[in-house]
Amino acid sequence: MARLLDPSNPSHLAEAVDALAAGRLVAFPTETVYGLGADAGNDAAVAGIYAAKGRPADHPLIVHVPNAAAALALVSALPPMARKLMDAFWPGPVTVIVPRREGLATAAAGGQATIGLRCPAHPVAHQLLEACARRGLVGLAAPSANLFGRISPTTAQHVAHEFGDDVLVLDGGPCQVGIESTIIDCSREHPVLLRPGTLPRARLEAVLGEPLRERDEAAPRASGTLAAHYAPRAKLRLMDARMLQSALDVLGDARPPVAVYSRTVRVPRGLVHRRMPDDAERAAHELFAVLRELDAQGVSLIWVETPPDAPEWDGVRDRLMRAAAA
Repeated sequence: MARLLDPSNPSHLAEAVDALAAGRLVAFPTETVYGLGADAGNDAAVAGIYAAKGRPADHPLIVHVPNAAAALALVSALPPMARKLMDAFWPGPVTVIVPRREGLATAAAGGQATIGLRCPAHPVAHQLLEACARRGLVGLAAPSANLFGRISPTTAQHVAHEFGDDVLVLDGGPCQVGIESTIIDCSREHPVLLRPGTLPRARLEAVLGEPLRERDEAAPRASGTLAAHYAPRAKLRLMDARMLQSALDVLGDARPPVAVYSRTVRVPRGLVHRRMPDDAERAAHELFAVLRELDAQGVSLIWVETPPDAPEWDGVRDRLMRAAAA
């Protein structure tokens, strides 16, 4: 089991900073999910993230910084659209893709000329990042603290179950948001939405002053944008309400190794079932924890009712579609 540290204990926080400065990995909470962190300026340390997760080395990481001023050290130029998003949403769950300063954070960027930057809002993350900055670290590269392609962690205990005792974990409690940040490519002429989060598209576009474009073939690679991702061990199948209800009705009195996560359908008694909240923010908050809980039941199938086709559900729907594709 990974070792849990209490961030309210100054010696524990100092231990985490010392470990990061020495090139080791430390998991820490953000408002979205727990991240597996390493010194972004130390390519050997960042390679440890890829190795621990089993993540391809060309799949870039997001670098977390304590403030906008710290972000400037990592960029060759800051596009005005990125500045708008940073001013409006930092600290918070928005990642901007911007041109990278040559020679810095090469491994974290997956070798690309761009880099993803975010300033998290979680107080523990902020405290850790500020302490690391005082030690001369430019930022922390930190993808979600789970094995590559699997369910993201939203508690310290989730992280502890994923990794061995070489990983220290700052325990900041359950994550408030529950799914990863919105990612917007700001490295080209117009902003492009690479990954939805919980922030409404209309709110982002109002800040930008123009519509978000859709991802195209020229878009830079970015975290969490592969077709298959966020997957439980069980096979997840996403179905609309009618299809799911029909499948459940066919089961009758049978009790196959199936778990159900749904909003509106009638689920036969005896099946493992969790009700999806009607509110998109609440659904995002609990999504990964529920998938982990259902997976732990030892089922081979998880049937999920497709969320509503409404903008506020884009982030939840995106995660479920990628989990179903795995």
